[in-house]
Amino acid sequence: MKNIELIPRDKLDLERAEAAVAAGYPAVAPILPELMEWMQDMNWPVARALQALLAGIGSPLEPHIRRVLESDDLIWKYGVLRWIVAESPELIAIFTPDLQRLSMQANVAEQAEELDVLAHEILQKFC
Repeated sequence: MKNIELIPRDKLDLERAEAAVAAGYPAVAPILPELMEWMQDMNWPVARALQALLAGIGSPLEPHIRRVLESDDLIWKYGVLRWIVAESPELIAIFTPDLQRLSMQANVAEQAEELDVLAHEILQKFC
């Protein structure tokens, strides 16, 4: 059952973001899709508040990260790779093939957002 009291209502809703962090995983498992939506812009205060919680979840976050990586939102991809995947050895291991593809075969749009550079840095630092 989803606890909607843990889902931020807007980018400044630190009270709910902090409540989600305090509840921790697995309490936030039903609302992971909604929490991941707040990672679309790391300039949002709720994104910064949720970052460590999400990075610490590990493999249960895989399908939610996969959805981001399959999207066309390059800034969201960058943020998720930089602030969640790169902070979790478990997620780096899971997404190593994706990071390798980005590092060696990024498309023009991905290169423009420097996803190739970020992927290379993550692989170099953690693998």
